[in-house]
Amino acid sequence: MPAAFIGHGNPMNALERNRYTEAWTALGASVPKPRAILVISAHWYTNATAVTAMRRPRTIHDFYGFPQDLFDVEYPAPGDPEVAEMVSDVVKPTWCGHDVDSWGIDHGTWSVLVHTFPDASVPVLQLSLNAFKDLEHHYELGRRLAPLREQGVLIIGSGNIVHNLRAVDFARSDSGFDWAHRFDDATREVLQDNPSNVLSLDGHPDFDRSVPTPDHYLPLLYIAGLAGDSPLDLLVDGHAAGSISMAAYTLGLDVEPPGRSGTGGPAAELPQGFPTLDSNL
Repeated sequence: MPAAFIGHGNPMNALERNRYTEAWTALGASVPKPRAILVISAHWYTNATAVTAMRRPRTIHDFYGFPQDLFDVEYPAPGDPEVAEMVSDVVKPTWCGHDVDSWGIDHGTWSVLVHTFPDASVPVLQLSLNAFKDLEHHYELGRRLAPLREQGVLIIGSGNIVHNLRAVDFARSDSGFDWAHRFDDATREVLQDNPSNVLSLDGHPDFDRSVPTPDHYLPLLYIAGLAGDSPLDLLVDGHAAGSISMAAYTLGLDVEPPGRSGTGGPAAELPQGFPTLDSNL
C-alpha cells in the first residue's frame, strides 16, 4: 500500500474544489482500496501515544470562527479495533494506548478524506502525536509502522511543512513568503533525494520561522520514516496565506495521479476577520 503526506491547509478546503483538493481526489483514485486508513494528524497533539480503537469514531469539528456549513460536515467512516491492535503491536516497545471514547476523526483527517475517499466506506484510525517526544522519536515511530503497509493499511500524515499562524497574510492567498519558499524547497530536496536525512532540516536557517510549533511538521516525519532512503514523489505544491505550505508527497504510488500538476484554483481562503490564533487552524 502506498503512503502519503498531505499539506491540508485550512479546513475550508473540505468544501471547495481547487488544485490541492483535485490532487487529493486523484490520490484516492490511484491507490488500491485499503483495508483501513491510519492518519497521523497535526490536530491530535497530546500527552501520550494512542490510536483510536472505537468502532464508530465521531467527526470532530475542532476549530472556531468558520461558517456553519463546515460544522455540518460529517465523515461517518467506521473504525477498526483489530487494526488498532496491529498498530500497537508494530510500534513496540513504544507503548500505544487504545482510545475508545475520547477522540475520533478530526479536521486534519476528514478535510482531506472527504476528497480522497468521499463515500467514507474505508475504516479510519488516527495515531496521536506525543508532545513530550523529540523529532527522532516520531521519525522512528514512522519507521516502525512500515509493516502495516503490507497488511493493506494506507498511512497518511496530515499537517503542513510550513505552518506559522502568526505570520499569516490574508493578501497572499496563493503565495508564500521568501523564507517559506526557502524551507519548502530545502525540504523537497531532502524528500526527493533521501528522506532518511529529514532530521537534518532542523538546522536550516528558516526552520524556526517555518516550524514555530511542531504539531503540523511532525506528521511529515512519520512518512519520511516509512520511506527511509526511498525518495518521495511530489503530488502537488504551493502556499497559502504567505506562511502555510500546501505541499503533498506520495510514497510507492505506481500510478501517477492526474492531479499532480493541478489545474484548479488556489487553496481555500480564510473568512475575513478570521481569528487566526484562536481557531485551531
